[in-house]
Amino acid sequence: MNIADRKTVRTIAIASGKGGVGKTNITANLAIGFSRLDKKVLVFDADLGLSNIDVILNLATRYNIKHLFKGEKKLKDLIIEGPSGIKVLPASSGIQELTELDEFQRLRIIEEFESYDDDVDYLLIDTSSGISTNVAFFCMAAQEIIIVTSAEPTAMTDAYALIKVLFTKYQEKYFKVLVNNVKDEKEATEVYRRLSTAAEKFLSISLDYLGYVPYDALLQRAVRQQKALIEIYPDSEAARSLMKIAEKISSENSNQIKGTLQFFLGGLLKAKC
Repeated sequence: MNIADRKTVRTIAIASGKGGVGKTNITANLAIGFSRLDKKVLVFDADLGLSNIDVILNLATRYNIKHLFKGEKKLKDLIIEGPSGIKVLPASSGIQELTELDEFQRLRIIEEFESYDDDVDYLLIDTSSGISTNVAFFCMAAQEIIIVTSAEPTAMTDAYALIKVLFTKYQEKYFKVLVNNVKDEKEATEVYRRLSTAAEKFLSISLDYLGYVPYDALLQRAVRQQKALIEIYPDSEAARSLMKIAEKISSENSNQIKGTLQFFLGGLLKAKC
């Protein structure tokens, strides 16, 4: 496919300052939600040293990102099909050296995405948690950044720390906040208010409130079954909230979302960490 002919692809990095807030589950369920809205979705598990998406969705992976960096496989050889027709680019598991990509590895990713020509509407990047250079690298390459947090004080503190690093070191000003695992909307908006107040006071930036996902016991049941909540319990409260968030993102004016996969590649090239 000619680069000029490539259609718009929305690239969304989904990140969190702290592990355990449900970021990967959010990513997997939003991917399936977009698919149910007739969007073609590729999920990139960018937690390169600790593969998670394939575990959550019980996907059999013969190859992973490790084989790409070793020059044994191409990007297209790694991608597997998940539920509802989504595609997944799996990470590796227990490979410590991939937790901090070097220049050669970054260039290899860029080259492989440059040659990838499958039809994609959404590229979801599930980053690792924390404030590593890998997280910054992929966040800065994406068009949009979703910060996932919860009501736990440590989760809010670490979410703010991630926002602060991306703003002060990389001049990123636009963030969407998704609050997970809360009692109700009141608790979620309070979490957002506290984060937003801190960002405005100390960084002079505004955060966008994307929505919330309530605590739902069925989510843990879905995790144990290695299935996405939207897939097996679509009428659960949390699944309905996730679908609502997918619809909200999808309904945003696409004219304001500019770029093809080449935009993502350009972001990768500029993301010097």
